[in-house]
Amino acid sequence: MSIQHHISDELLLAYAAGNLAEGWSIAIATHLALCPSCRRRLDFMEHAGGEMLEMVCTKSGRYELGCDEGAPAGGTHRPRARRQAGEVRRFVIPEPLRSYLGGDLAELKWKALGRGAYHIRIPTGDRETSVRLLKIPAGKPVPEHSHGGRELTLVLKGSFQDGGSLFKRGDLEEADENLQHQPVATPDEDCICLAVTDAPLKFRSLLVRLVQPMLGI
Repeated sequence: MSIQHHISDELLLAYAAGNLAEGWSIAIATHLALCPSCRRRLDFMEHAGGEMLEMVCTKSGRYELGCDEGAPAGGTHRPRARRQAGEVRRFVIPEPLRSYLGGDLAELKWKALGRGAYHIRIPTGDRETSVRLLKIPAGKPVPEHSHGGRELTLVLKGSFQDGGSLFKRGDLEEADENLQHQPVATPDEDCICLAVTDAPLKFRSLLVRLVQPMLGI
């Protein structure tokens, strides 16, 4: 598995500091479970942050709020990547996402979205994000859309083409309000992705916009 599309420095720093909502953290932690390169980047950031914190606390001569190593920054719930040896080979869906779903791919119960696509909504404790698993039929496109905010899409099985870029297992695509696109699942197999958003998608098709409230996307 060769991952080409990684977490941005901005998002990884926010995750390291515990400043991301739970939905974003699920996507980041799941990518980390699949990506050794980003785990190394996270280790470096956390080590550097720990050294800076120690210097600040030592200079002040006392431990204050923010200098307590046992207190998570931001006070937010941050799902952690919990990869064990061989897990990537045994499971399609790694932890922590597998626990949120209640099982691996074969145990999931999908709900139809139409045109052969399916989804599973994933409940979280935050009110900022919407988290779902998507299954896009092989060779089929997602309806063309833009965004009212940020969207993270993590490939778990199969792949999709977006513009001139190919996203495969472990790849993470970050989109915002400046991007209008139409990802297309590659023809070899269905594409299964984790998608996290903080605002409804803006579909170009009037028909899709009409049914959007019922689909909740």
